[in-house]
Amino acid sequence: MIKTTADGSKTVFSERFQESYHSVNGAVTESLHVFIKAGLLECGKNLLNIFEVGFGTGLNAYLTYIEAGKRNIQVNYHAVELFPLEDSVITLLDYPIMLNADANVFSALHQAPWEEIVMISKDFALKKMKSDLVTIELIESYDLIYFDAFSPAQQPELWDESIFTKLYQHLNVGGILTTYCAKGDVRRTLKKIGFTTERLPGPPGKHEMLRGRKKYKV
Repeated sequence: MIKTTADGSKTVFSERFQESYHSVNGAVTESLHVFIKAGLLECGKNLLNIFEVGFGTGLNAYLTYIEAGKRNIQVNYHAVELFPLEDSVITLLDYPIMLNADANVFSALHQAPWEEIVMISKDFALKKMKSDLVTIELIESYDLIYFDAFSPAQQPELWDESIFTKLYQHLNVGGILTTYCAKGDVRRTLKKIGFTTERLPGPPGKHEMLRGRKKYKV
C-alpha cells in the first residue's frame, strides 16, 4: 500500500510487518536527516564502502547517489534485502519527480540484478543481496552502515546483539553506523559491543536518533 507522507513524498506500508518503510512525517526528509546528513556527510572520504540494512524502496541508495555525485565521492554500495518490493509498487514511487533527479538512475537501482556488482555510473557501484541479515556472511569491510530495518518491535531479530557484533566486525576503524532508532536498549547494546554512541536530534516526529562510531580494532 502506497502512502503519502507529510513532506509530500511517498512510502510503502508493509502488510508483512504492519509498518511503513519510512516515517509518515516525511519519507525523504527522514532519509536525508538520518542517513545522508548524519552518515554520508560525516565520513569525510572521497571513496566510501557503504552497507545498507534494508534496501526497501531504494530511497537511501538514490539519495546517496545524488549527494555523492555532487561531492565527487566514489561509492561502493552494498545492500541486503530479504523481501524485495514488486515492480508494480516501485513504479508508484515519486522520488525522481520530488527530487528533480534522474528517473533512469532510480530505475537502474531497482532493475540491477541481485548478487551482482552493477555500475550505476562510473563512480557508483551497486551490489544488492537477497538474503537474511541473520545468516548472511559478510566479506567486505565498510566505512558507513545505514541501519534501516523495521522497528525492534516488528523485526526484533535484526536488533539483536549478534547482529550488531557482526556489523561492528565489518566496520572500518573510524566508520559510522547510523539509524533512526533511539531506544535505550539499542544504544546500550551498541556501547557494549564497542561503539562510541551519540544521541542526535531526530527527524520530524522523532525526538532523537542514534549514531555509532568504531574507534578501535577488535
